[in-house]
Amino acid sequence: MAIYEFNGIRPVVHESAFIHPQATITGQVVIGRDVYIGPGAAIRGDWGRIVIEDGCNVQENCTVHMFPGVTVLLRAGAHIGHGAIIHGATIGRNCLVGMNAVLMDDVELGDECIVGALSFLKQGEKIPARSLVAGNPARLIREVSDEMIAWKTEGTRLYQQLPRQCMETLRPCEPLREDREQAPLFTPDYKPFKRS
Repeated sequence: MAIYEFNGIRPVVHESAFIHPQATITGQVVIGRDVYIGPGAAIRGDWGRIVIEDGCNVQENCTVHMFPGVTVLLRAGAHIGHGAIIHGATIGRNCLVGMNAVLMDDVELGDECIVGALSFLKQGEKIPARSLVAGNPARLIREVSDEMIAWKTEGTRLYQQLPRQCMETLRPCEPLREDREQAPLFTPDYKPFKRS
């Protein structure tokens, strides 16, 4: 793992969390239980503090950072999609931030919000709980339905199981050199949300 002390402050990582060896965690960062941090993620607590509560996931190539003196907070069950940037924002409980979305300084997402992929939330935006927001700049689309929250929660549950699975089975290896048709497949028990 690439975990770095900065100005005498070391990250604090719960033993049940999984940080991919290609992720980088620096300085004043607190990572809770059953958290998954994907490869390429940069979680940089050099100028301020980052708290990632229990059951969150920060996927591949995400960046979490801030201006000096700011605390970034990802509340329990926050789900940060591939390539997203969280800069000085607060993410509410059980939120989903879509792939390549950008949340700027002082953004506050209420609990159980969903942010669409490629969305841009400008500095200081305050988003009420259970809001679906999307666009560049992002705008409120509608309230998040119970069905959407159930779908999001189930997807996050898979990521909450992933740390243990990675600790038990993730190993560097040489690729198989046989026919692709013979290679074993793994499919998690997950059914995607049906859009209406």
